[in-house]
Amino acid sequence: MKEKEHLVVWHNPRCSKSRNAIKYLDEKRETYTVRRYLEEVPSKEELRDILKKLGMSPRELMRSKEKLYRELGLKEVKDDEKLIEAMAEYPRLIERPIVIHGDKAVVARPETKIDEILLISKG
Repeated sequence: MKEKEHLVVWHNPRCSKSRNAIKYLDEKRETYTVRRYLEEVPSKEELRDILKKLGMSPRELMRSKEKLYRELGLKEVKDDEKLIEAMAEYPRLIERPIVIHGDKAVVARPETKIDEILLISKG
């Protein structure tokens, strides 16, 4: 039997939704690694990879209500690569928390969306 792939959580401890995701995983006794993505900033390549795993566009992964989003004029940007560059430069623009398992990922809002990943890992 193949070893179970490890869960990774892109986490911001100051975010209540992110803390809820960690609590949810703890309650389910899941093993995971926390990546504080504001400190360990993802590269553009990592962002492209996570977007593929999420099945999302760069805009869908951005925190469009963030003041910085407006200040940078990102609403007007049409080029996905420019949006990825903005997230790599300003990681607080990335929606959180993201839970990754193998080649799948979810934005865990609400935290019960994690179950989509856990079902894959048990399958």
